[in-house]
Amino acid sequence: MDYFIIVVTTTAGLYFHWWLFRRIRQWSDRDLALSLADGDERKRQYMLEQLVRARREGIKRRDLPAWLEQAAMHYPVSDA
Repeated sequence: MDYFIIVVTTTAGLYFHWWLFRRIRQWSDRDLALSLADGDERKRQYMLEQLVRARREGIKRRDLPAWLEQAAMHYPVSDA
């Protein structure tokens, strides 16, 4: 019974740390995308869409900042 408790708590702890690590990475990626929006609500939505597109295209995390900066430069500027 002791081994069972050790295995269950260790597994739960490892899963929790993995889950927390993934969430923090998602939050930091989202913050990066939003920081490039410069407070513009439309650009903010655009950058979140670009973040989803980057994930869908499989952009590596180390390349993500440059990729998002490039996407931000291609944001269509409107005079509305």
